[in-house]
Parts: sequence; structure tokens; C-alpha cells
Amino acid sequence: MKKILTSPIFWGVLLILGGVLFLLDTFNIISIDDLLWLIITAVAGVLFVAVYLFNHDHWWALIPGIILLALATLIGLTTYLPGFSDSNLEPLVIFGGIALSFLLVYLADRMNWWAIIPMGIMATLGSVAVLSNQTRIPTSGIFFLGLGLTFVLVAILPNKVGSMKWAWIPGGILGVFGLVLLVAQEDLLNYIWPLALIICGLQLIIRSFRR
Repeated sequence: MKKILTSPIFWGVLLILGGVLFLLDTFNIISIDDLLWLIITAVAGVLFVAVYLFNHDHWWALIPGIILLALATLIGLTTYLPGFSDSNLEPLVIFGGIALSFLLVYLADRMNWWAIIPMGIMATLGSVAVLSNQTRIPTSGIFFLGLGLTFVLVAILPNKVGSMKWAWIPGGILGVFGLVLLVAQEDLLNYIWPLALIICGLQLIIRSFRR
């Protein structure tokens, strides 16, 4: 089983079959309903994750694996959960799945510190997409604040490369810019101070684990 899952021939054939199915559906030669799409994406996602589980050197398989599982989750929620499509949470599922895939890549090997950046960007985009439809908070400020927090995570999270003090510079600039945009609305001051306390508390906890 391990040899099959790590064989380029197996994945080549699987990709070809997937491409053929997509083309046939596009040209209306066959009809692939939501249930079949859910099964296809879920099985493909599990297979990619299995590649990593059998050989941890193949951490790359976590990215398509988790994204496909997130897509399967979205298909299932929109198809079988009434009202989910009206909740405007679809971007959170997709962007959250992509962010989770890069988080797992980082956790699989601390050499992959770079994965923190796309993880933070995707998490920020998902948050912005949801908040833009449900609150009056200026999403431009949230976006820059999220990018700043991403670089702060690069600076403080452990890695096998070395010091990442440089990340404090873009993190600080983007974070301050995001806060300025948020403070432009006076009623947001009640949210900023609690968030600042939470961030400081998280930093203290993370530093204690690094000692």
C-alpha cells in the first residue's frame, strides 16, 4: 500500500482520470452531482494525507490533501445543511482549510517556517471575507492587522533555520497601519485594547514554551 501511494505512476493515473471526469462534466457528456463530487474530493484528500502519514518526508501532500478535504466539507455543508449558503461562511471553510494545510506543513517540519506566511494570509482573507458581510468593522484594517500578526508569528514561533528578528519590521509596520485604520472608527477602541491584551498574553505563553 505504501509503495502504491508513493508511486508517481499511481498519482499520474489518478490525476488523468480526474481531469477526464472534469472535462466530461464540463462538456455535459456526463453529469457529476454534488454527492459524487463530495466523494471524489474526500477520497482524493484522504489519499494525499495518507501519503504523508506513510512517509513524513512527503509533507507537500498535506497541502492538496487538506484543501481537498476542506472542499469536500464545503460541498457537504452547502448540499446537506439547510441555510448554510445564506450564512456567508463558505470563504471561512475554504480559506481556513488552506491555512490549516500550511499550518500542518510547518508543524510537520520546522524547517518550513515559510509556511507560516501563506497560513496567515489565508486565515486573514477568510476572516475578512466573513467580517465584511456580518459586521461594520472596516475590513481594510483587519486585513493589514492580520498580515502584521502573520509576520509576528514568523518572528516568535520556533524554527530550525535561526533568528527571524527581521520579521518584526514588516509585522510592526503592517500591524500599526491596520490599527490606525481600525481606530479611525471611535467605537472600535473598545475592541482594540482587549485584543492587545490577548496578543501580549499569547506572546508571553509562546516565549515560556520556547525556553
